Amino acid sequence: MTSPADNPPPPVAEAVDSGVSRSVLSREVWLVLALSLGASGVAAIISFTGVLTSAKPISGQTAVIVGSRAPGRPWLDLAWQIFAVVTALVPVALVGHLLARGRESFRTIGFDLQDRMRDLGRGTAIAAAVGGAGLLFYIGAHATGVNLTVDPSQLPDHWWRIPILIAVSVQNAVLEEVIVLGYLNHRLDQLGWSVRRATVTSSLLRGSYHLYQGLGGFAGNVVMGVIFTYLYRRWGRIMPLVVAHTLIDTAALIGATYLLGKVSWLPS
Repeated sequence: MTSPADNPPPPVAEAVDSGVSRSVLSREVWLVLALSLGASGVAAIISFTGVLTSAKPISGQTAVIVGSRAPGRPWLDLAWQIFAVVTALVPVALVGHLLARGRESFRTIGFDLQDRMRDLGRGTAIAAAVGGAGLLFYIGAHATGVNLTVDPSQLPDHWWRIPILIAVSVQNAVLEEVIVLGYLNHRLDQLGWSVRRATVTSSLLRGSYHLYQGLGGFAGNVVMGVIFTYLYRRWGRIMPLVVAHTLIDTAALIGATYLLGKVSWLPS
């Protein structure tokens, strides 16, 4: 197991030596975020503004995570769902291209299968701890009226519902952890940012695109961002966090499909 001292952030000169200047790296980061989760953050802020200005109380409104894209037309709906998952991962491919341009790769941020068993074990443990705490936090936030009622899935009951929910979980995990955790922190290190400043920026960004769920979704994901950033810097790998995020989302999406409206302790 490595520590941050074992893997100090690369100096700015390293980025310059690779043929990429500081200004180019800065513009690159802004463009990647504008094409992906930065844009999602702005959309979530606009969405939450609509929630705040509605006549309904916050807890009386619903945020749907995965909904039908063609109600009553299952094959068209399936095509749209697959299209959405695939296109959402295009920014990840772009990040891979940009890393390769600087003679780096996904392995630079620990997004590979080099340490599969350890990544799986660590990810499972993180999912159990963070997922359980997150559920309790959501229930508490909803009870205090600062969070919307989250309906993770409104997909129709067809054979492809569970496979799509799993695919969405994997897509969310890969997109968020590659871009907001690995890529962003790596680039901010190269730009000379302090660990604290980079951690705060990454965590606030993670919280921002969950604001459509309410203040509870924002705060809970900021805390999750701090924890994930600490673990990424400690281990030098995002794969355990990708595993954890996938398991958390899979449990939430599939669990809600069968439990929402059937158990009293889960807001519906």
